[in-house]
Amino acid sequence: MKIRDLLDKNQPVFSFEFFPPKSDRGAETLFETIRELERLEPSFVSVTYGAGGSTRRKTLEIVTRIKKETKVEVLAHLTGIGHTRDEIRHIVEKLVDAGIENVLALRGDLPREEGGPQGDFPHASDLIRYIHELGAPLCVGAACYPEGHPEAEGRDQDLTHLKTKVHSGVDFLISQLFFDNADFFVFEKRAREIGIELPILPGIMPITNYHQIQRFTQMCGAKIPPFLEEELEAVKDNLEAVAGVGISYAIDQCRDLLRRKARGLHFYTLNKSPATRAILARLRREF
Repeated sequence: MKIRDLLDKNQPVFSFEFFPPKSDRGAETLFETIRELERLEPSFVSVTYGAGGSTRRKTLEIVTRIKKETKVEVLAHLTGIGHTRDEIRHIVEKLVDAGIENVLALRGDLPREEGGPQGDFPHASDLIRYIHELGAPLCVGAACYPEGHPEAEGRDQDLTHLKTKVHSGVDFLISQLFFDNADFFVFEKRAREIGIELPILPGIMPITNYHQIQRFTQMCGAKIPPFLEEELEAVKDNLEAVAGVGISYAIDQCRDLLRRKARGLHFYTLNKSPATRAILARLRREF
């Protein structure tokens, strides 16, 4: 089923993001996790796309297997950086042949080395337009950034770029992770004011490791509210205590988003599902 059709239904959409494991054993563990999640009836799961070609083949293998072996709808990430038009055409053909109906079209990370190959798609909008040029029967999602893209000169510029991307042919948006709901709702309001009417799924990452979340927020530009930072700092070397604080905060954050009519929730799992399963099980009882 196309995700745009799921979003047309009068109920919250709950989705989970995974990355392709590098080993066969890791792949089996991932499928055990997805089968456990299946009991909670997630709307869809997404699989990321490795930077620099590191896991690109595995992404295709895993989304194909999810489509064939489970009842969970799947969203395949696809990045443009480093790819030629012929390569993207070949990948899109393989996705369509495998029965995949949904892709998340992203620019991808720029090459670390100066002068590294950037390919034919310097922006996500270029990739989105090309997918449509191919005539592929795909539902296309894109990313958005409630606190602004780290490379943007400001939130106004970031919204301008987002509008260009949306007009390239996007069906829905998934946001980068954030921890202050005010940032999401201000972003959503500003997006609506400039004519972006697509469904926007908030991105949620339950905090289970203090040092790990510090690295992630530095990379993506998200901020942790001061009071939450203080609570985490006080127990930062106790994994169980950090997870307790993080999961409790995520449940409250999710409740607030849903009560204020967010269209659903997209969980960044880091391939570890206990925290997100616990949160979804709680939310299922309430919404």
